[in-house]
Amino acid sequence: MQYRRFGKLDWKVSALGFGAMRLPTTDGKAANIDQEKVDEMIHTAVDGGVNYFDTAYVYHDQKSEASLGKALKGGYRERVRIADKSPVWLIKEAGDFDRFLDESLTRLQDEAIDFYLLHSLNNDHWTKIKELGLLRRAEKAKADGRIRHIGFSFHDNRDTFKRIVDGYDGWDFCQIQYNYMDVDFQAGTEGLRYANSKGLAVVIMESLRGGKLAADLPATRPLWESSAKKRTPADWAFHWLWNQPEVAVTLSGMSTLEQVKQNIAAANESGIGSLSEAELAMFPQARELLEALSPIPCTACEYCLPCPNGVAIPRNFAVYNEAAMYNDLAGSRNQYKYWIPDDQKAARCIQCEECLSKCPQHIQISTWMPVVEEVLGLGHDFVSSI
Repeated sequence: MQYRRFGKLDWKVSALGFGAMRLPTTDGKAANIDQEKVDEMIHTAVDGGVNYFDTAYVYHDQKSEASLGKALKGGYRERVRIADKSPVWLIKEAGDFDRFLDESLTRLQDEAIDFYLLHSLNNDHWTKIKELGLLRRAEKAKADGRIRHIGFSFHDNRDTFKRIVDGYDGWDFCQIQYNYMDVDFQAGTEGLRYANSKGLAVVIMESLRGGKLAADLPATRPLWESSAKKRTPADWAFHWLWNQPEVAVTLSGMSTLEQVKQNIAAANESGIGSLSEAELAMFPQARELLEALSPIPCTACEYCLPCPNGVAIPRNFAVYNEAAMYNDLAGSRNQYKYWIPDDQKAARCIQCEECLSKCPQHIQISTWMPVVEEVLGLGHDFVSSI
């Protein structure tokens, strides 16, 4: 296993981290985790050098923490560090912070969490954290030994990310969505480098965009096959991340023992600056090939915003486009259902057409919005043009 600097801390983290969000189940239901398989996967990962395990209060219908705690018994816990997350959106009053933290410790059967994140921060959650004084709560938990390091995970725009990074001097690390398709999405490459410049370790989630970049996509297959170095699409995506010195650890939400073994093998070959110029040149090409499949030519410039009815126009278009880019309509429907708030969905569009004159790409936004709702929200057939 290759190990990397973890921000300003005097500790080296494995290049590969184990994300406990997509554990194997006995019947497809999130809460029914197959503990026997989890034990084998986690023991294999630790024995293979993985020393960073990531879970959260809400994962697997609140069963992930307990499953991880069980798997790390028998001497494995002492060989690794655990990252866990406070469900900020569920916190209604300051005392809830400690209640959720103590419950997580009970589930883990542990006395301390090594890395504790404020989960899924955005502008609204950051405002709540400041109003309720949750950082003071976190500092007290650190002082009494229940947590060792304070960080946050993030889902919002780059300006908000920088404001959160600069808004608290006690951050040790952060976690962002980042991969070769998301260089300008959310924190993006600029946010990665900004956090690193401030001494924060940057943990990468969605390295494979929920598995989409691990698929053998027809659009990018010839590109990967043209390289003298033969790797799977997943391996190429991981190595693109590991090539960057600002990346501390790359999480993988592994579901099978074979994935664990394959990812460890890839991590063993990882290294900063290990990709050649020719290899690095493939990733912008891959991004261009996939983006060319998008039926809606939205560049997310946001000139159409704010929508008078609250529709998150670029976000709706992005989720719709991903169905075509990755040949994953089911995945886009899931994103639309769970990740776009109801008051921001395409269904809120009333075709007022206020946005039409603002769009530099001259997209017929008010015509596309009912299509997005019909396909992603109501399950109608996919439409590639209007």
